[in-house]
Amino acid sequence: MNQKPNLSFAQIFNMSFGFLGIQFGFALQNANVSRIFQTLGASIDDIPILWIAAPITGFLVQPIIGYMSDRTWHPKWGRRRPFFFFGALFSSLALFAMPNSSALWVAATLLWVLDASINISMEPFRAFVGDKLPASQQTTGYAMQTFFIGVGAVIASLLPYIFTKVFGFSNVAPEGVIPDSVKYSFFIGAIVFLASVLWTVLLSDEFPPEDIKKWEEEKLKSAGVFKGIGEIISGIFSMPKVMLQLAVVQFFTWLALFSMWIYTTSSVAQNAFGTSDTTSKLYQDAGDWVGVMFTVYNGISALLAFLLPALALRIGKKYTHMICLIAGGVGLISLFFIHDQKMLLIPMVGIGLAWASTLTMPYSILAAALPSKQMGFYMGVFNFFIVIPQIVAAALLGFFVKSMFNNESIYALVIGGISMIVAGLLCKFIADKSHIKPSL
Repeated sequence: MNQKPNLSFAQIFNMSFGFLGIQFGFALQNANVSRIFQTLGASIDDIPILWIAAPITGFLVQPIIGYMSDRTWHPKWGRRRPFFFFGALFSSLALFAMPNSSALWVAATLLWVLDASINISMEPFRAFVGDKLPASQQTTGYAMQTFFIGVGAVIASLLPYIFTKVFGFSNVAPEGVIPDSVKYSFFIGAIVFLASVLWTVLLSDEFPPEDIKKWEEEKLKSAGVFKGIGEIISGIFSMPKVMLQLAVVQFFTWLALFSMWIYTTSSVAQNAFGTSDTTSKLYQDAGDWVGVMFTVYNGISALLAFLLPALALRIGKKYTHMICLIAGGVGLISLFFIHDQKMLLIPMVGIGLAWASTLTMPYSILAAALPSKQMGFYMGVFNFFIVIPQIVAAALLGFFVKSMFNNESIYALVIGGISMIVAGLLCKFIADKSHIKPSL
């Protein structure tokens, strides 16, 4: 295979810009969906099972989309970009609809649609870096994605707070109605999601298969639903060793992250604002403040996106990831001890470190170990090790919070912190052999 040419900063910027919108969708979901569910009448122990849409859709959608995008080619649209566009279109529609939900079951259904659509857009973006960039630029490519993830999440997480404090929109509403500050945040998110993905679709190109005729023949040989499922299953059992090692780290990392996303609002409301009443202004103020907290950790992630490759060059990717995850775990545990809302921003620095590294280092390590013609497929399979811990968390955390912790959800964050520290320690066993200097 011919060596891929180095891309300019502008080219890497354009091919990554769509992640700004994708993270708008994820950040609005992560900071506000539990709030929406509780506003519509969900009890605190119901929240994890309502969130199960997120991991289940990822589990089902990403390997299939990865497999399909590996086998897609259009002279104008390319390989990955059709999936970017259609995923963004349906995500935007779901973002418009969700805050208008009139009942809990409607919001829960729309979460399935939203998360499936986001996954359709997101999975090919990971493979896009492996497709277009030489090994020496792949860490930079994932760092650029992490930068846009951070920027998108900072703005999206802060939107409800901005609408309330700056523009005077109400953050309270009658029982069973989503506040205007949340509604308009989702509307803005829908527009930004579609616009930013279109930026990448229109301003990036893709490399065609080296031998179109041979590629078409191979695609025909693998055609058919059952044939495709068979290839997916066989590929899972033949994944590279480093992928299995990363899988264990990912399991404990994403168990922690999922606990944070579903329980931070209720934890902060109880632990720092002193309320469990979801119809109160105090609870809605807590929800807005969680958006500020998430803004801090995502802002740290964006700022560190281009520093992590430099650190990885000095001490190695796996040790960089180890340090960041341990810092994130300590941050999550410390939330238990903090009751002042402004002080809650300090642990978000450690969580931001962990988030920046989680979005960069595992993918950089993995991309160097994957065959290029199966890049999309294996990146989709790798998502299994993100969604399985979320399914475990969705199944168990509600039981623990209700039966063992007397509905005090802050203990779920402590479990998450311990899990993230374990993930950091397990990085020691990753056989990372990619020591190629990042470059622009």
